[in-house]
Amino acid sequence: MVSLVPAVAASLADRLENLLPQTQCTKCGYNGCRPYAEAMANGEALPNRCPPGGAEGVRRLSEALGRTGELLPLDPSNGIEQPRAVAVIDPERCIGCTLCIQACPVDAIAGAPKAMHTVLEDWCTGCDLCVPPCPVDCIDMIPVTGERTGWDAWSQQQADAARDRYVFRNARLKREQAENEARLAAKAAAKLAAVSAEQPADDAELAAQARKKAIIQAAIERARQKQAEMAARGQGPRNVTDVSADVQAQIDEAEARRKRIASQIEQSTKPDADTH
Repeated sequence: MVSLVPAVAASLADRLENLLPQTQCTKCGYNGCRPYAEAMANGEALPNRCPPGGAEGVRRLSEALGRTGELLPLDPSNGIEQPRAVAVIDPERCIGCTLCIQACPVDAIAGAPKAMHTVLEDWCTGCDLCVPPCPVDCIDMIPVTGERTGWDAWSQQQADAARDRYVFRNARLKREQAENEARLAAKAAAKLAAVSAEQPADDAELAAQARKKAIIQAAIERARQKQAEMAARGQGPRNVTDVSADVQAQIDEAEARRKRIASQIEQSTKPDADTH
């Protein structure tokens, strides 16, 4: 006999997800709204962990879970209910490192490497995930809804649009990752073929060719294993880890620039020795 429990749990998770504001802020302690919805559906999380939804969100989730007789206050360890904010980037400090773009879960930040970035205000969910990775502290979260908080500061239409962008972004990242892995695999295979086609002149060159082939084959195998492991875990690209050398160089340059400016300010404020 086929169990109906998984179907019921999935249906409940869908309903709970639809009741979340889709900011994807992770303040609930889960990596997005869907994982939190699934945790609630499985009885692993309480419905009072979503600050963007606020008290009204707790009520909606509790009702869906059949917990109306024990309405919980918002858990302060996850944050507080407050007016919705949008990210604003200071153009004077932005170095174009792209870390904020990588961190934004809904593609609300536009820009190119080494060029100033800008936030699409209508798309920003106020998740503030772009703030921590910024190496020059050029992003501020500005409240834009006055005294309105929680669901009073956010509509179902905005939530639905944010979820669409979130789903589209994740699909794009997976596609780009697959395309990049395919390019790297093709490049490695071409390199291996080129090495294999070489005609060694002596035993030393033959040994060198064997070493090259072994290195390339090992790299290909590591890439395959990594891809298989990530697929098994259901993981896609991470937003702000494995920073490229180019981006890291920009960050280092910015840090050096900040130190030079601080040193110049310190020197300019020192009393002139000749005046004493």
